[in-house]
Amino acid sequence: MECMIRSARGKLIILAVLILLLSLGMIASLMLGYHRFGMKALVGAVFQFNGSEDHLLIRTVRIPAVLISAAVGAGLAVAGAVMQVLTRNPLASPSLLGVNAGAVLLIVIFLSFVSRDLGMGELVWVAFTGAAVTTVFVYVLGRTGPGGFQPIKLTLAGVAFAALASAATSAVMLLNNESLGETLFWLIGSVTGRKLEHLTAVAPYMLAGLLIALAMSRSLNVMALDEDVATGLGQWGGPAKVAAVLSVVLLAGGAVAVAGPIGFVGLIVPHICRYLIGSNHYWLLPYCAVAGALLLVCADLASRYLLMPKEVPVGLLTALLGVPFFIYLARRGAA
Repeated sequence: MECMIRSARGKLIILAVLILLLSLGMIASLMLGYHRFGMKALVGAVFQFNGSEDHLLIRTVRIPAVLISAAVGAGLAVAGAVMQVLTRNPLASPSLLGVNAGAVLLIVIFLSFVSRDLGMGELVWVAFTGAAVTTVFVYVLGRTGPGGFQPIKLTLAGVAFAALASAATSAVMLLNNESLGETLFWLIGSVTGRKLEHLTAVAPYMLAGLLIALAMSRSLNVMALDEDVATGLGQWGGPAKVAAVLSVVLLAGGAVAVAGPIGFVGLIVPHICRYLIGSNHYWLLPYCAVAGALLLVCADLASRYLLMPKEVPVGLLTALLGVPFFIYLARRGAA
């Protein structure tokens, strides 16, 4: 793929610009919305907390939302880049493996049949478990049968399981209407209403997934080549595939556990970054992490203004951005 920026110096400069934009976006997201704050209030809430309403709002609502947006955006974007190599499908994203559907299904089952008294912290772990188990199950399906592991089998297994899990979720919700309110909290996909404790619960796992992906940069470069070439170079074997799937589990599973099913970030960001700097994963993965965080932070900020004073869940805004982008990629592929 032809890229806009070829030199290492140019790539470093643009990456630094993206980091600067991310920092400015996070500050703007802390300051702007239905309630606006100045820089003095932000600094006071962090370093001189006095228990006032403004300081409480900044500490308990704005700061968690900003940090969760950045972490979830980075995790989904990197997971999407890895998945597009693993499945050899340019339209792949974390939801392709049924991660979102599996997490929501397990939450619905717990709320309907196990306990409706689970707190948000417990539900985070339920969602993470559902996402991890789903991904492992789909991976096992993708490597069973003649020919062993094949990207097309993994893709079909993920799509089929996502459809099955979505249907099962709807059935459980119809049988138990009392769980509808709690379930919608996860079905929509949002960073509001979450606490820092929910992020810190899964942050170590997301960080581990990011480090695994970065350590696999060379392997991912080889795996992106023709499958026979990759196999001949020893980069399409079991350990490489398991490591790639594990990074997706940790990144996408942690993101879904904290924010629910936020779609299209893992589709949009890798393609934009490839257009900018090419397919070398030494550069692509850091770019995806920063650009994914920037996209979701800005999307969360924009969602506050769509129906003010009400806040639109950020998952709806990413869908509005992602659907046209998906159609564009599909039409370009068909052409």
